[in-house]
Amino acid sequence: MIPARFANALFALIMSGLMSCVVTGIATVKAIGFGPSTFADWMGSWAFCWPIAFTVILTLGPSVKRLIARLVRPEA
Repeated sequence: MIPARFANALFALIMSGLMSCVVTGIATVKAIGFGPSTFADWMGSWAFCWPIAFTVILTLGPSVKRLIARLVRPEA
């Protein structure tokens, strides 16, 4: 089991992987359509974008959580 202190980093890793996979897949198909090289192009885009997405989520996540805490009313 992974120690709880790594929960935020693990969340960022999994969320960035999933989101960047979906978004680059959609963008790749929109840009070049379906064809023999679509999957390879998609994986190339994903490999490039995942570290960027991970870094963004990891660094901006705490600020976004604070913003959300200010925008929502606590439940009674």
